[in-house]
Amino acid sequence: MRGGVLVRDGAIVAIGAVTGSDLPTDCVVVDCDGDVVSPGLIDCRAFVGEPGAEHRETIASATAAAASGGVTTIIATSETHPAVDDPAVVDFLQRRARDTGRVRVLPVAALTRGRDGSELAEIGLLKAAGAIAFSDGARSIASARLMRRALTYARDFDALIMHHCEDVDLAAGGVMNEGEFASRLGLPGIPQEAESIVLARDMRLVALTGGRYHAAIVSCRQSLDIIAAAKQDGLRVTCGTTINHLTLNENDIGGYRTFLRLSPPLRSEDERLALVEAVASGLIDVVVSDHNPQDVETKRLPFAEAEPGAIGLETLLSAGLRLVHAEAIDLPDLLARMTIGPAKLLGLPQGRLVVGAPADLIRFDPEEPYVVDRDKLHSRCRNTPFEDARMEGRVKTTVVAGRIVHSAEVRSHDAVA
Repeated sequence: MRGGVLVRDGAIVAIGAVTGSDLPTDCVVVDCDGDVVSPGLIDCRAFVGEPGAEHRETIASATAAAASGGVTTIIATSETHPAVDDPAVVDFLQRRARDTGRVRVLPVAALTRGRDGSELAEIGLLKAAGAIAFSDGARSIASARLMRRALTYARDFDALIMHHCEDVDLAAGGVMNEGEFASRLGLPGIPQEAESIVLARDMRLVALTGGRYHAAIVSCRQSLDIIAAAKQDGLRVTCGTTINHLTLNENDIGGYRTFLRLSPPLRSEDERLALVEAVASGLIDVVVSDHNPQDVETKRLPFAEAEPGAIGLETLLSAGLRLVHAEAIDLPDLLARMTIGPAKLLGLPQGRLVVGAPADLIRFDPEEPYVVDRDKLHSRCRNTPFEDARMEGRVKTTVVAGRIVHSAEVRSHDAVA
């Protein structure tokens, strides 16, 4: 947008031509100054490390990375130790976020106790404690009976289930997309059917129960077809994909680059293009970073032995802008999948540039070039798939609830109001 945004008491009070000497003294202006001002990004899938994996990430380091990348709300996964399967752990995360976080952190609770896929967690108590959604993270629910119970139980609390679709038997032993390239590298593959079979099953269960369901990551055309049919049938279904699957493909693995071992794996170029088209059309509702820090001991290994995962909070926006510069997607559509899309999915008031909304804002120049320097990243781990990549779109200012949390001109802890 052009002009600026007027902020008072952590909320937006005016948008447009708001500069001038007659402004109220208790207000501040976030001025575009020729750049783009948009709602802060909402990342629906990110690992924050606490509790139990502080050597990989902490809420302080994750939120510093988020602020640098223009992410003002992190939806934290349940993959902690202990898992987020007790109201006390939800409370711990909320308190730690208040005490050490630069941006908002909203916890996802485990769908099953201990994330072991055998016994449902207390969805009602966890939601009352502040859990924003329910998921076992990168673990799929193998039992159709348990998933049916989960959807039924969650429906009664209007709770959202976010599921990682993977048939563990079909995927067992696989480390990248099944196909010719995997064969050439001598690596065991994971077929698309490992994802689409579970997703198709889940759509039947959603129709049976009437529950709310979000496919956390879709990575192939088969899954897109299933989601499109489910939406056409009026099911309460949404889906997301990662910025990695939108901007990279299996060929980028090249010489066994373990930073590109992901779950689900990177697919072929045809599948990537199908995902981009689905984002542009709105079939895919949200785009996430799938921020998953892994330390040296788990990544500096042979490809087949390395842990899956890559960091992405700081490069989410600029990687997405590659699609804009390639004219594969319009900037408003890209931003919508990272702001208003997640906000609607989770029932959040942020993610909008409207009067009365929380003043969670970012200012960026979509054409400013830079090179990703792993040594300057804020995450505790450095497993970025974009190491030394040339990017465009550096975030200049990040504002959360009317306070600057990242700025090229102002120290990150200074307030604007």
